[in-house]
Amino acid sequence: MPLEFNSSSDLSLGVELELQIIDAKTKDLVAGSPAIFERLGGEQKHIKPELVQAMIEISTGICETVREVQRDLEMQMNTLKQVSQELGYTLASAGSHPFARYADRILYPAERYRTLIDRNQWLARRLMIFGLHIHVGMRDAEHAMAMNNAMLHYLPHLLALSASSPFWQGKDTGLASSRITIFEALPTSGHPCIFQSWGEFEAFYDSMIASKSIQSIKDIWWDLRPHPDYGTVEIRVCDTPATLEETVSLVALTQCLYHWFDQQYKEGKTIAPPPYWILRENKWKAARYGLEAEIILNERGRTNLLRSEIEWLLKLLEPLSDSLGCGREFRRIRTMLERGCSYDRQRAVYAREGTFLAVAESLIDEFWSGKPVYFD
Repeated sequence: MPLEFNSSSDLSLGVELELQIIDAKTKDLVAGSPAIFERLGGEQKHIKPELVQAMIEISTGICETVREVQRDLEMQMNTLKQVSQELGYTLASAGSHPFARYADRILYPAERYRTLIDRNQWLARRLMIFGLHIHVGMRDAEHAMAMNNAMLHYLPHLLALSASSPFWQGKDTGLASSRITIFEALPTSGHPCIFQSWGEFEAFYDSMIASKSIQSIKDIWWDLRPHPDYGTVEIRVCDTPATLEETVSLVALTQCLYHWFDQQYKEGKTIAPPPYWILRENKWKAARYGLEAEIILNERGRTNLLRSEIEWLLKLLEPLSDSLGCGREFRRIRTMLERGCSYDRQRAVYAREGTFLAVAESLIDEFWSGKPVYFD
């Protein structure tokens, strides 16, 4: 059965960001979303509930530029900041909370979430994790599949730069991103399946629906997926960055990558997806080591430091970033390479202060300022 793809504005942008609701006194996660929505007069178009009541999602409208993305996110953040303060809450953004316990989390009262828990049980109850999702508009279904396959090569780059979940329930996991390993345990999460054409994806989708493995495209939570309802390709691999500045920089890098892919697509060049084993191994390396990962470049096993690969990519794409009007945001990626990402900063706070409470406080401070705080 054909799967209709609703075409979007060419390479437009949309962003969803999952935020932490925190008790202002204890700095633990708090089941605050019902009170926030009551104060707001109900769920909003761009402020929505998530699986647990300690999480709330903000989103942008359909944006043409990175600056529009920043404007929309700032607008929703400012609304939530005001309401949260009135209720005795505060906010933070990172892939995980440093010491909260998932067993203490309260499910948001929605049928979709009850169904999710019923099917996945303990696996879904552990989802005390927070992600950044970036949508990019596609012209048609085949365009979406080609752009999806091209981006598969760069998921480790985005994961490492966004990695902000080194701690989990008061323990150092030894990972840059524990969130991605927790999420991939669900049967329809994790590494994307690889398809050579939209027809192959349609056949897969029909089989998943027929077998009652999923009810809709919303039940496929891969790190990267086409989203025919919105007419986009959706990147889901990223942890929620700790600051708005880093979020916007990752959106800028994503926009430049897709424009680069599209230039090649228009010239009749197809970027083949990586072999599945490379996709899987490189994701693990980025989750484990962050920017210090040594990723696999080809089927012969050639490797290079992920940090070096990102530096090469920045040189390649910088002229494109200027033409797209996101050069300032794009160049901040270099600062992340030079001074460290959130997983580095969180560990630096813990090494200096010796408490996970101090880590939580640092994440709150960074969220409210919108900028990373580095320790030299």
